[in-house]
Amino acid sequence: MIRHPSLPPHRRARPSAIDPAAPATPVPAWLRRTVAGAQPPAGQALGPHALGRHGVDDVAVTAGAAIFALDAVVRRQERWAGAWRQRLALAAAAVTAKQAGRVEDESALRDAVLLTRPGDDVGPAGRLLLAWRRLATRSTEDLLTEKNLAAVLEEFDHAPDDEVVSDRVEDLRQLRAGAGTVGMLTGAFIAAERHGFGRALGAWLADALLAQRLGWAHAVPLLGAEVALAMTPGRPRRVATVIAATGVETEAEHAKGLLAAQARAALRAVDLFVELERRADRLLGVAPKLRAKAADAVVDKLLSDDAIVASEKIAGMSDRGLRRLFDRLVELGAVRELSGRPTFRIYGL
Repeated sequence: MIRHPSLPPHRRARPSAIDPAAPATPVPAWLRRTVAGAQPPAGQALGPHALGRHGVDDVAVTAGAAIFALDAVVRRQERWAGAWRQRLALAAAAVTAKQAGRVEDESALRDAVLLTRPGDDVGPAGRLLLAWRRLATRSTEDLLTEKNLAAVLEEFDHAPDDEVVSDRVEDLRQLRAGAGTVGMLTGAFIAAERHGFGRALGAWLADALLAQRLGWAHAVPLLGAEVALAMTPGRPRRVATVIAATGVETEAEHAKGLLAAQARAALRAVDLFVELERRADRLLGVAPKLRAKAADAVVDKLLSDDAIVASEKIAGMSDRGLRRLFDRLVELGAVRELSGRPTFRIYGL
């Protein structure tokens, strides 16, 4: 057990220059009002009724402003951005599981992955979380390769052959190269439903395509947590047909609903970013007080992941030492115990 005499600059706590009550990236009041006005009534799917008489262009401006605010926080590349994306992935997985008729909530999904021994099957619900974690952790450039897409389809409980995967990659290549942003997002859902893969995969693909178009290093899970998307069921059509038909009224309503969902998801992600920034600042503020030899590694792990178990294997840290460190961090208000259990505890920002 040693005391660190001095931390290198990148390890030092970052002084907070923001008002604790104000967002790190201000969101205009008009934008929050507009996005709130597009919220569908409880228990109803999002559709034209939630968007009034606004045209696609009006809703696109709102969505564009929300994505601009999100882009600003993504490009800050904070040390704790990994934990932020992982927390969004967990929310998306919980909604996906519910839509699939499963009963697992966020806590159960977290348990399925973190409490399963390495190499063991995490189960259908756990695989849903792995799919969304894949989106949040893999390099954006690797997300839509044939190898990665095949793995994602398996995690979503599909088993396509190589030809189907190859066709999907070609569909996505066409969307990325030839469609505008609206056509790209709607086309991602159509491409998923074309082979019966459902809207959850459509949301995954849309998030990946958006990240690639904006040049983000990692995708941000957004649409998976939207329980109401304006893609009404119908006969699947080829992507090229959908792109050509975006001027048709039905396709315009679909686009409006999807853009409204995109705006809500972006603001929700920004709000979570602000919340986790405060928690991360607290953790970084107490980091110099930690005496444990491997404390820096634990802090880095907490900043890069949604949560870690008390039995996590950390080089240079015994199980007992890790439990004592977590007790100390909870006492200092730097982390939270997330499971509520006396055993098999899980900790995170």
